[in-house]
Amino acid sequence: MTFPTSPLPRLAFSRRDMLARSTLGFGSLALAGLLADDGLLAETAAPNLPSSPPAHCRPTARNVVFIFLGGGPGQVDTFDPKPELARLAGKPVPESIARNVPRIARSPLENLLPSPWRFQRHGESGLEISELFPNLARCVDDLCILRSCRHDSPIHAPAEYLSMTGSLLGDRPSLGAWLTYGLGSENRNLPGFIVFKTGETIRPPAIAAGFLPARYQGTMVDVARGIPHLSLPEGVTAGQRRAQLDFLTDLNRRRLAEQLEPSDLEARIESYELGFRMQTAAPEAFDLAQESQATHELYGLGDKTTDEYARIFLMTRRLVERGVRFIQIRSGGWDAHTDLLGNHTKKCGATDRPIAAFLTDLKCRGLLEETLIIWGGEFGRTPTAQTGADKPGRDHSPSGYSMWLAGGGVRGGQVVGATDPVGYAAIERPIHPNDLHATLLRALGLDQHRLFFERNNRREMVTVNGGQVIPEVFG
Repeated sequence: MTFPTSPLPRLAFSRRDMLARSTLGFGSLALAGLLADDGLLAETAAPNLPSSPPAHCRPTARNVVFIFLGGGPGQVDTFDPKPELARLAGKPVPESIARNVPRIARSPLENLLPSPWRFQRHGESGLEISELFPNLARCVDDLCILRSCRHDSPIHAPAEYLSMTGSLLGDRPSLGAWLTYGLGSENRNLPGFIVFKTGETIRPPAIAAGFLPARYQGTMVDVARGIPHLSLPEGVTAGQRRAQLDFLTDLNRRRLAEQLEPSDLEARIESYELGFRMQTAAPEAFDLAQESQATHELYGLGDKTTDEYARIFLMTRRLVERGVRFIQIRSGGWDAHTDLLGNHTKKCGATDRPIAAFLTDLKCRGLLEETLIIWGGEFGRTPTAQTGADKPGRDHSPSGYSMWLAGGGVRGGQVVGATDPVGYAAIERPIHPNDLHATLLRALGLDQHRLFFERNNRREMVTVNGGQVIPEVFG
């Protein structure tokens, strides 16, 4: 028996080459996907490739809107009334209270500062809300106020990462990325994860895909300019743009076949395709001229104080109607170290009416019951004044702060948890950001332990090492 003296020939192409070069390559797969979306393809999908992700439990929500108040609003000035502050004004925090505040999160414990705003009871529930929110007060029976949120970081960046990714490190996927990974998008012509910014600097981990495939990262929308490059350049037809895109896609696919870590390039290919589809769908979705004058007035369009957020929240309602899975609305500038009175008056004045209109509009259209809304910052503010300023402010306080939820199966008109008599630390039913994330997943029908991503021989979860669902939220 003789053996060949030359080595056996190596295959000239990889699995990716085969897909890219065969007649059943990515183009055919994409066509099959489009036909399936339109219900024009026979049901021949493999059993391990479901057409839609299965729910782990009965969902109460389909979409999420996270109103993130960067800098942190003061809980004792918004949703956590503390009459004891008036009696103790100017005095130090009692030791019986201070001992419950972790040392890493303590600010100077002197000069307790009463809120400059009065609280009143509203609605059938009689919940107390600051006079900063005269419009939102009319929606109080839809709100579930969480008064005992807490964690241990008094620093903006890690606290924001914790709020948005479940970890202080900033190296994990944001909530929006996780949810589009787990549930997909209901509208193939629009991104599943959209972020509205209002001028502040955005820390990338708050909207990034982290270790998930890059295609799940958020799409940024500047309300002043919208999504850039949605319109075709002058003189370019849709057919010409399609030909350009096909040429780029062919080049990218060839390169994709050579890569071992294709996430970024795959995301680019998908982003080009999504961008092409968005040139038709997005202009209509963002066209507020289609709304009635009464709707414009409800949100506060044209009013100098409210116009920016009115546009954001009206666009958000239109995107919710069109099936966008996760919308993050960023409102920066709440970091009131000085001039608390001026800062919160301005910020609440700009957001109160649009947020109340958004809740009212969703409810009238039957969308509130399937849209989970979250309001809150990365932490709250101390009940003490920061000294050395003519106009006092408050320092960062992660030990006890307020957030609220509405819609999406949430039982409104209730308060969950409590802080101490001056509002410094959570003392009843403490809620960690991971608990909030577990609760959010539950509303969407997802079990935190069953939504995972394999990485480094570890099943990574949204809640990192796990959170506790807050059952009271759902009634």
